[in-house]
Amino acid sequence: MDDCCINKTCAIDGLRERQSATLRIVLLVNAAMFLVELVSGLLAGSVALLADSLDMLGDALVYGFSLYVVSRGPVWKARAAVAKAAVMGLFGVFVFGQVVYKLLYPQLPTVEAMGAIGALAFAANGACFALLWRHRAEDINMRSVWLCSRNDLIANVSVLFAALAVWMTFSPWPDIAVGALICAVFLRSAFLVAREARAELGLNHAQPPAAADAPQAARR
Repeated sequence: MDDCCINKTCAIDGLRERQSATLRIVLLVNAAMFLVELVSGLLAGSVALLADSLDMLGDALVYGFSLYVVSRGPVWKARAAVAKAAVMGLFGVFVFGQVVYKLLYPQLPTVEAMGAIGALAFAANGACFALLWRHRAEDINMRSVWLCSRNDLIANVSVLFAALAVWMTFSPWPDIAVGALICAVFLRSAFLVAREARAELGLNHAQPPAAADAPQAARR
C-alpha cells in the first residue's frame, strides 16, 4: 500500500473533488434560476418572484464561497460559513422589508406567474437538495450549503401554497403571510450557521495556527 493511501491523502482529495463537482452544479443551477426568476418577476410585476430571484442570487454567491474554501482548512470554512450566515441574514431583512411594504401597500400578485415559476424553482432546488444530501454531514462548509438548499425548498413550497391561496381568496394576505414565514426561516438559519461557525472558530483559535489551518480530515 503506497504512502498516499496510508496518509489518507487519496481519500481527502477524492472528497474534495466530489464536493467541488457538486458545488459547481448547484452554482450553475442557482445562477440560471436567478436570471429566469428575475426576468419573470419584472415581466409579471411580482414582488414575490423578484424576492425569490434575489434568494437564488444569494445562494449562487454562497455556493461560490463554499467552492472557494472546499480545499482549505476548517478556519477558512468557518469564515466562509460566517459570510454565508451574513448573506442569509441580509435576505431575511430584505424579505422583512417586502412584508412591511406589502402591509402598507397591498397588491394582488400574478397567480399564474407565481405558480409556474414557483414550480420550476421547486424542481431546480429539489435537484440541488438531492445532490447536497450526501455531503450535509461532511463539514461545516457543506452543512451550511445544505441548509441553504433546504431553506429554498421550504420557500418554494410556501410560494406555491401562497399562489393557491391567493387564487382561492383573491386576497394578497396569503402572499404577505408567506413572506413573513420565509423571513423567519432565513433569519433562524443565519443564526444557526453563525453560531456553529463561531464555535468552530473558537475551537481552532485555541489550537496552534498551523494545526488550525490544516484540513480537518488530515488531523484525524
